[in-house]
Formats: sequence, structure tokens, C-alpha cells
Amino acid sequence: QVQLVESGGGLVQPGGSLRLSCAASGIIFSFNDMYWYRQAPGKQRELVAGIISGGTTNFVDSVKGRFSISRDNAKNTVYLQMNSLKPEDTAVYYCKAIGSLLRNEYWGQGTQVTVSS
Repeated sequence: QVQLVESGGGLVQPGGSLRLSCAASGIIFSFNDMYWYRQAPGKQRELVAGIISGGTTNFVDSVKGRFSISRDNAKNTVYLQMNSLKPEDTAVYYCKAIGSLLRNEYWGQGTQVTVSS
């Protein structure tokens, strides 16, 4: 059974930082491309950042220079480091895995991030 479990969300003031984690089980983690998405109230879910199995990363323009993504294949975990947070970063953040070969997809349950003073 595949499980993706996000953690690290919470309430933070504007300008603050959070680090999200997504721990995977039931998949060969190193063979999966990993992504972070977010969904704000009343908005569509959007891709925030991705890191493929080979390590290449990509980011949506609105978070470039503020967010970073990394993975620890030994711990089956992907991280999203979020700095200089803004109120518009408020959303539920989801982790997604896509198998490099078969392209099967799995989602986590999400973690709430609220940026507010």
C-alpha cells in the first residue's frame, strides 16, 4: 500500500519560514519524481515545485528564490523549504509521486500552511 504523509505545516507570520516533509512508503522512492502542489480556498490546485529522480528541480515563478525542494532517498522523504513566506502562500500543500517508468501517480493527504500576522 502506497502512502505519502506530509508534515510540517502550520501558522507562520509573513516573512517567516517553514519546512514541509513528505515521507513515502510502498514505492521505490528513488525511481519516483516528486512534486509539491498547493490549493488555496476557491482556487485550483497548482504545481509549486518538483524534483525528478535524477535531481533536477523546477519551481513555479511565484516561489522562485524563496522555496527550495530536496529529497533524501535514504529516508524516502522529499522536503519543501519555504522562506520569506507571504500571505498568498496560504494553502493546503500536497505531495505527489509519479513513477519514473510507468507514470503511476500517488497523492498525500495534504498539510495546511497559513501565513498571517
